[in-house]
Amino acid sequence: MLSIDSLTEPDRDEWEGLTRRFHAHWAGRPGRPATEVDDDGYERTWQRLVDREQLRGICARLDGKMVGIAHYLFHAAVWGVGRCYLAELFVDPQVRRQGIATAMINWVAQDAEEHGAPRLYWSTEIDADARALYDKVAVYRGYILYNYSRPTTTTTT
Repeated sequence: MLSIDSLTEPDRDEWEGLTRRFHAHWAGRPGRPATEVDDDGYERTWQRLVDREQLRGICARLDGKMVGIAHYLFHAAVWGVGRCYLAELFVDPQVRRQGIATAMINWVAQDAEEHGAPRLYWSTEIDADARALYDKVAVYRGYILYNYSRPTTTTTT
């Protein structure tokens, strides 16, 4: 049986295990640098997730075992009501294609609507396997995501 709920303190170890697998999954893709998170980074993120002030996290359990995680946040919008950004969604590859990711997206959408942010969106890589699902549950509007990193400046004397 599938259940989905907010992350709570007892979920800590299972959450970290799935999150590390999520990072390893993306690091293995060609041309993608590894996401390096130290133990303190996992702890800081965990605290932000369970505090539920800035970030929110949910987990999906299949027959009691955590098999999926999602992290999201609400934010203001320039024109209109608030938005919800689904920052990360990961389902254990061994249980994919059973409706778990769809159920998690629906859960986040419901939570967002209840908190005044009815517009849910996310980004993914152009060749991500999950696009087959995303094309079924959402509308691709042709946007391209750019990531800007400010150049570091060095001071010479």
